[in-house]
Amino acid sequence: MTRLTLIALTALALGTAGAQTRTVNIGLGYFPNVQFTPFYVADKLGYFKAEGLTVKFQHGFINELMPLLLQGKLDFVVGDPEDAIFARNQGADVRYVMTMYQKNPVTVFSLSPLASAAALKGKTLGVPGPFGSSYNAVLALLDDAGLKDGRDLKLATVGFTQVDAVRGGRVDAAVGYVNNDVLNLARATGKKVYTLDVSGAYPMVGAGLIGSAKTLSGNLPGKVVRASQRGLKFTVADPARAFTLAQPVFGADGGTLEVLKASTPLMTSAWTQQNGLGSSNPAAWSKAVAALIQQGSLKEGAKAADYYTNQYISKTLK
Repeated sequence: MTRLTLIALTALALGTAGAQTRTVNIGLGYFPNVQFTPFYVADKLGYFKAEGLTVKFQHGFINELMPLLLQGKLDFVVGDPEDAIFARNQGADVRYVMTMYQKNPVTVFSLSPLASAAALKGKTLGVPGPFGSSYNAVLALLDDAGLKDGRDLKLATVGFTQVDAVRGGRVDAAVGYVNNDVLNLARATGKKVYTLDVSGAYPMVGAGLIGSAKTLSGNLPGKVVRASQRGLKFTVADPARAFTLAQPVFGADGGTLEVLKASTPLMTSAWTQQNGLGSSNPAAWSKAVAALIQQGSLKEGAKAADYYTNQYISKTLK
């Protein structure tokens, strides 16, 4: 074989390899953070590369990322299921395709005992504002308990200062995240923090991958979901190592190992043992959508199956 022939064959091989690699752009919420460890790990350990993908992450607020998804500038975004629901309800052809959290981390927390939602009667409950999954969850909780804002309790908008608002006594309890706000309040006060599980009234899954009609075609979604599932599996199995791998991405201010360790139990369930990590439980979606209809956020007749799909989930990744 001549030297020129060898060079030509090498160039052809490199060109073929390059043609098989596709760049996939994924929008991740807010800023680099420990909560996105499964995706960072999937990149660091070459899970996307194994699928023939080069992944690029873009951070931003969901109201910035969703338009980019619809414009084709992003292939997927990580957001709450409600982000997909309300966008689709307004005509956007999007669908939720993989969940990070089988149980939504949203909770009600306080420095006083919370035996049930009835304990909130006569109290002031802090909420970030009248938006987002946490607000939908607390409305479902109050509905389920027969409590009404302004009659039985007061909802107070406190922004994202829930921990300080509870600690300073500005509110009696607040809506936040069990894997973040609860830990921060316990650390700040050295006291026991009481929580109220909202999943009975609103069992919606947590944040996950959302794709558009343009990206949910061909073999791309299966590749992206499979790589992400592998990142989930590694993170659940070894949070400490996953944290070490991901920390260079999110930095010293992006969250702690304590937060990740509190998050990983929320990523698995009896459902995932049978149906694969990242799979959505249809019963949970149906009850949550029914709660959104009850709140008036969705029209009567809305069907949960219109907003999500499990078709790209690999059942062997548990």
